[in-house]
Amino acid sequence: MTTEIDPFQLYGTHETETPPVRLTAGKLAVDFKDGNLRTIRYDGAEVLRAVSYLVRDRDWGTYAPAIDDLRIDQHQDGFSISYVARCAGPENSLLAIGVHITAEAGEALIFEAEALTTTGFETNRCGFCILHPIVGVAGRPVSVEHIDGSREDTHLPDLIEPWQPFKDMRAITHGVTSNVTAECRMEGDTFEMEDQRNWSDASYKTYVRPLALPWPYRIPPGESMRQRIVLTIGDMRRSPTASSTLAANPPPVTLSLGEKSGTMPAIGLIIMPEEATATLAARNRLAEVAPQELLFHFDPDAGHSADAFNSFAAIAALHAGRSTLEIALPCRQPPLVEAQQIAGWMQDAGFKPDAIVISPSVDRQSTPPGSKWPECPPLEEVYAAAHAAFPGVRLGGGMLSYFTELNRKRVPSGPLDFITHCTNPIVHAADDLSVMQTLEALPFITRSVRAIYGDKPYRIGPSTIPMRQNPYGSRTMNNPAGRRIPMANRDPRHNGRFAEAFALGYAATVLDAGLECLTLSALAGPSGLIAGGGEPSPVGGRRPIFNTIVTLARLAGSQWQECVSSDPTAVLSFVAAPANEVPQLLLVNITAAARQVELGCLRPAGKLKSGSLTLAPFAVGSITLMD
Repeated sequence: MTTEIDPFQLYGTHETETPPVRLTAGKLAVDFKDGNLRTIRYDGAEVLRAVSYLVRDRDWGTYAPAIDDLRIDQHQDGFSISYVARCAGPENSLLAIGVHITAEAGEALIFEAEALTTTGFETNRCGFCILHPIVGVAGRPVSVEHIDGSREDTHLPDLIEPWQPFKDMRAITHGVTSNVTAECRMEGDTFEMEDQRNWSDASYKTYVRPLALPWPYRIPPGESMRQRIVLTIGDMRRSPTASSTLAANPPPVTLSLGEKSGTMPAIGLIIMPEEATATLAARNRLAEVAPQELLFHFDPDAGHSADAFNSFAAIAALHAGRSTLEIALPCRQPPLVEAQQIAGWMQDAGFKPDAIVISPSVDRQSTPPGSKWPECPPLEEVYAAAHAAFPGVRLGGGMLSYFTELNRKRVPSGPLDFITHCTNPIVHAADDLSVMQTLEALPFITRSVRAIYGDKPYRIGPSTIPMRQNPYGSRTMNNPAGRRIPMANRDPRHNGRFAEAFALGYAATVLDAGLECLTLSALAGPSGLIAGGGEPSPVGGRRPIFNTIVTLARLAGSQWQECVSSDPTAVLSFVAAPANEVPQLLLVNITAAARQVELGCLRPAGKLKSGSLTLAPFAVGSITLMD
């Protein structure tokens, strides 16, 4: 008998996602969801991650259009879909997109759309986005046809490209399997590709309207915009297999020991001045977590003043571990003048961090292709000022925002003791599947950082589901209704088991980067381990992610060993061996369905003798292993 799980326990909200509609045309299978196509497969193999028609606002927020007149026809040899998507913009502006999607067995999949506005409509982007997967595709050959008809035989980038790998695109063809190819043809405008792994998206994104063109731009009233995507599968097998379907009950996930090993990173917590009072009030919880690092954030442009250091000093006094001060330097005066003023405030408050991370505040602003770099003092001058103002303190640099910005503005590492950056999983999409899929991109990010900075000590964080800052617009998105929206400063899933699973999955996927420190949460606030006033309050006030962070902090400094999953899109795991303790298998189900797990040669101790177990949706587990 299966026990139904309350969605609130999983997602921190009773609002559930609309399940996709599975449609087929011969060997082609797609999931239709929210007006777009997801998980496009041919004979069971993923061809494209998505084909979507998206409309962005001036802050790069994504509209969630109303879908009218939806008609879906699944017949024996194919399917068709039609609907009208309606977007309501500022000042009563309206945009309507008429969509028609068709696919027949053995023929091309066609997704065409016509956008029309009667009022005029402002947007940063309006049109198709095509997502290619990354695992098993990165570094592989592709053929790109350009708008002038020329063809380029090249490769998808393996290390993450800071800028667009391909421009002026009309079509791209890649190998799905050894004998199956897919051509995606894009009509109606000029397309280009960006490496979305920069933002931890698990995809290469081909999108409409080159970024070198001005944005936001205005669609004139009465002017029709037509675009079309044509996906053609080439199956070169002499005897094609029978049409396959995705199994309703997937096979068990098998775990086996891998060859990689290393040392578990220190675990940090981010402390914002706005959350200092709540953090002090939760001193018992802080002691229970026992993080190795507290990361204090200071940003004069956000109104932080000398008073913040009194709170920081009081919190640091409760903490037995290390502390780092993260400074967003305004750079309105010479860097040395501003750094010395901050150092004076720290001295007056008796706050003595072990390390400083410093970055010009303006460097958090994204600089897309074709944009002018914002005015900023040379980073060498900023780092020299920090060394002078904070003598004897370790100095870190990089970006207070995301890997994207670090990849595009590569900081001089010579003066630095460590490199740091953050990630965020809801920059472009906020559905459950897209958020969990960002874990696939993290090893590409860490490998790219290592390719740039070698064995320089390396930290990541704070990296949380809620977005703390938006480098791509004027603000993060308020989310009072607790919905799944991109770029939101609060996310309901942080209150549920989803966030607990995401955090352990995050740690598992970055282990071989050799991180010095990993910060995945705050103690209090929207990204905190404990719920605050007016927020949904879990049992004891502790959010489920509390358990994962406590476990990771306890394991810091332990030896870990790789554990290979037969299906890393479902279950992730690793073995940790604290000093003088028996090894522990840490494992997590990162899906919304229960998954059976076979431990293979891993020998559990204690009650679990069968070597098989079932992990509930988004469940985190720990199993003691025999020596």
